[in-house]
Amino acid sequence: MRYISALNEGDSISDIYLCKYKAQAETRNGKPYYNVILQDKTGTLDAKVWEPNSDGIADFDTMDYIYVHGDVTRYQGALQASLRRIKVARDGEYIPSDYLPVSPYGIDNMYTDLKAVIETVKNPHLNALLKAFFIEDADFAEKFKSGSAAKTIHHSFVGGLMQHTLAVTRLCKYYVKVYPALNHDLLVSAALLHDIGKTKEISPFPQNDYTDDGQLLGHIVMGSEMISEKAKEIPDFPEKLLRELKHCILAHHGEYEFGSPKKPALMEAFALNMADNTDAKMQSFTEIFSELSTERKDQWLGFNRVFDSNIRKAGEW
Repeated sequence: MRYISALNEGDSISDIYLCKYKAQAETRNGKPYYNVILQDKTGTLDAKVWEPNSDGIADFDTMDYIYVHGDVTRYQGALQASLRRIKVARDGEYIPSDYLPVSPYGIDNMYTDLKAVIETVKNPHLNALLKAFFIEDADFAEKFKSGSAAKTIHHSFVGGLMQHTLAVTRLCKYYVKVYPALNHDLLVSAALLHDIGKTKEISPFPQNDYTDDGQLLGHIVMGSEMISEKAKEIPDFPEKLLRELKHCILAHHGEYEFGSPKKPALMEAFALNMADNTDAKMQSFTEIFSELSTERKDQWLGFNRVFDSNIRKAGEW
């Protein structure tokens, strides 16, 4: 198949893609059309169906694998496809793994690294808690390994949750070296556990969308609840330690306006918030820059709501 990352302006496409999104809209003249987002494991492509009622456009819906025929153009600097023919693909005509974006670091390799980090936590109660989640709970471990860290903004790919968690944990380990006042075992445990609620907040691929629990409760609250439930199974888990660990989870977004139920009150909670924000922002930049065409690499990209600023890539010297 022709992957989205290999498409260029002027290309014709005639292949099967996952329909990630579909919505009907109208032109200024009141003419109906479809907004569609096509996806494969290399990325997504905005597409338009300007003649949705033509004979060449079969009925299809979000999450269908669809055979499309059309042309690739450029609109406001980004690639866009104009689709003239669509039909739903049948089972056996596509390989699902071709359509799911996956972490470049390898699921098995990251899981090995995660288990090694757990062994650096010497507090017996925290070590037991981490193993209860990531090693002994096979169902949770599989969801965590394959899960996404977000619907769109950053790490929205298979293995993204584990990739983000490891990056945050490594930053926290660095902080401990620079600031010895930090409690290593508390901070590293909080880093490993800070986003476990996302296994319930976001549905598995290919949907990768917010669940009812995610919409109503959110991953921070659910993560705190999950920790409380697991800690009950560990004999004599200290109440003070559990309270401080849960505080780090509840405060890891830092500010109320960012969905944090609490603001950081412990040094470890502040460190976790900084590490989480750093990796999220750096990965967001990384993903934005990876999709730039050669001619746009030194251009201003316009206002970005994540950074609350007009952004661009630094020049190459």
